[in-house]
Amino acid sequence: MTPKSVFTGVRLCPAEPRRTPLPGRSITSTPDLNREVIVTHLALILLAIALVVVFALLAAVAAGVLARLDGATYPATLMRAGATFAAVLTLAAVVAQTLTPVLT
Repeated sequence: MTPKSVFTGVRLCPAEPRRTPLPGRSITSTPDLNREVIVTHLALILLAIALVVVFALLAAVAAGVLARLDGATYPATLMRAGATFAAVLTLAAVVAQTLTPVLT
C-alpha cells in the first residue's frame, strides 16, 4: 500500500507505469536502459572535455604569468598564453584520437 498525503489524498509514490515488451523483445531491452547508458557516456565525455579545458586554462594562465615575470609586454604575454592554451587543446585532441581505436 502506498502512502497517501493527508491534505490532498494523492499518492506520494505513484505506481510505476506498466511496461509491455514489443514483439520479439524482452522487458530488459527497453529503450530506457539504452538511454541511461547513452546519458552516462555523454556525461563522462562532457566531464572530460570540461576537465581538459580547465587544465588548458590553468596552463595558459601559468604561461602568461611566467611571461610577464620574464618582462614581456602585455600583448606578448597574451600571445604566449594563447599559444599555450591552443597547444594543450591540440595535445588533448591528438591523445584522444590516438586512444580512441584502442579503447573502443
